Amino acid sequence: MNRFTNYRDAFPNARLNRSESGVLEVVLHTEGGPLIFNGHTHEQFVDLFHVIGDDRDNRVIILTGSGNSFMESLAIEGFDFFTPRGYDKIYREGKKILMNILDIQVPLIAAVNGPVRLHSEYILLADIVLATPTTVFQDKPHLELGVASGDGVNLLWSEVIGSVRGRYFILTRQELDANTAKEWGAVNEVVSSEKLLPRARELAGGLAKLPPLAASYTRIALTQKLRRIVDEGVGYGLALEGITAADVARSMPTSGS
Repeated sequence: MNRFTNYRDAFPNARLNRSESGVLEVVLHTEGGPLIFNGHTHEQFVDLFHVIGDDRDNRVIILTGSGNSFMESLAIEGFDFFTPRGYDKIYREGKKILMNILDIQVPLIAAVNGPVRLHSEYILLADIVLATPTTVFQDKPHLELGVASGDGVNLLWSEVIGSVRGRYFILTRQELDANTAKEWGAVNEVVSSEKLLPRARELAGGLAKLPPLAASYTRIALTQKLRRIVDEGVGYGLALEGITAADVARSMPTSGS
């Protein structure tokens, strides 16, 4: 079993702090500023969410970002989309990240501190979603890069806001503001930036007082349908992403041409 002192400082892109009551705050960042998502963070998050879920001393999780965005910037460093073995790594990690988030068997609060233009499916696996007025949701990079949107964002947005709205959100790269997301059921509360973490901590404190098994088993019961959706669909979606990534690579000019 993992213990907090063994993994607290193990992740370069996640700052971890746990209260005496067992509320674990996870702040995603790059060198203290907003997270720049790349192949290294993709690999890192597999283990991050695994060890969090494996530590039974964690009673509630708060997931948030650093600076003025939650997850907005993408870099291709560390990714290999264009070879079979390279994409196999992305495929395996993509499935594991989502299942490892679902394997966190305690209440999970997403405190969304700003725009989320990639991997917003992480947030939709939380039990409580708080956002600020500056929060914007978008699936930006997939179609912009010519790659199918199949890493789970396609599954979870349609589940949360409805099939027609979800498909429109993905296909048009719609920017969904926090208040609309709240109206459509993807956000529970919209609070000011300065009240975001205090409100998350207030909710987490109440949840941490619940009997441990009751809190844990409620999280399991509430996410069972999401687990089935992810398990059945994300592998297929990631395979479709891989096909389109290969097509992008095929159309790229070769050196010297």
